[in-house]
Amino acid sequence: MPVKPAAPSASFSGPFALGTFSARDQAPFPGLVTPEGRVLDLRTPLGDPVLTTRRICERWAELLPRLHELAHDEARDWQPLDGLRVHAPVEPRQVFQSGANYRQHVIDLEVAHRAPDDPRTVEEARAEIAAIMDRRAAEDLPYVFIGLPSALTGPYDDVVLPEWAEQPDWELELAAVIAKPAYRVSAEEALDHVAGYTIANDLTDRATVFRRDMKAIGTDWLRSKNAPGFTPLGPWIVPAGSIADPADLRVTLKLNGETMQDESTKDMIFGVARMVSYASQTAQLLPGDLVLTGSPAGNGMHWGRLLRDGDVMDGAITGLGAQRTRCVGESE
Repeated sequence: MPVKPAAPSASFSGPFALGTFSARDQAPFPGLVTPEGRVLDLRTPLGDPVLTTRRICERWAELLPRLHELAHDEARDWQPLDGLRVHAPVEPRQVFQSGANYRQHVIDLEVAHRAPDDPRTVEEARAEIAAIMDRRAAEDLPYVFIGLPSALTGPYDDVVLPEWAEQPDWELELAAVIAKPAYRVSAEEALDHVAGYTIANDLTDRATVFRRDMKAIGTDWLRSKNAPGFTPLGPWIVPAGSIADPADLRVTLKLNGETMQDESTKDMIFGVARMVSYASQTAQLLPGDLVLTGSPAGNGMHWGRLLRDGDVMDGAITGLGAQRTRCVGESE
């Protein structure tokens, strides 16, 4: 029997989080959600009928104290969370993605992708890639590339696996949501530009990561990562002030109830501050933009088990809640 997606649960750190919600047959709205499972439509109390979570990010420093007040205002028109649909919490203009940012994950991928005629032993391959990562860390060179906002979907929505995707894989990761614009900021300044954190499952078709027609072209992130719905996001944006240390969170993904990923963000080579700073040296990060920080060990290539129709992924990160998504084959 297929596993049905669970109803949303308001589990997160702090007094409130932000999300995007909709009632049946109604337009989405930006909402403040409390741990008790209540949602407040923020358009009325903040006096903006076209308000979105991205517009809240644009006014983050101004609105944050007001959001704290509203979280404790019992006189407001609160709605039950279980009567609402939960969408991706923000619509970014830009999505910055990171690869090769967890030591164990990179080592596992290197071993899994070894050519059949690779003369290295497993131990030699692991030692070689570990040395490369140490050099990258010392030279302060994260690996950042661009994703498409059109790939985002809600945290409880079905994920359609395209017919052409031969090896669809999961990659649960921590995502930072940008508040004020960041351009050429230092690592010491970077976290001042972060509004909060959310969960992203940055799906990848492993079969199309590398171009087959010409090896020198390298990776093809457009093809392998940006199918519609390939990035379930949310459920919430938890303010940065509610997360004690983004470098000490547990990232866990279960496939059909079996744990596949279970790692601490301590295993990141580059933390959130260095990732935001690095991306800002080239591009201007805008309010509402996402900076995905890479995925830990335990993806499908490691286990020899890729996604297929009917699979259910449960992803959670300490203090940020949980998402559940069901995979549906495109031909179904």
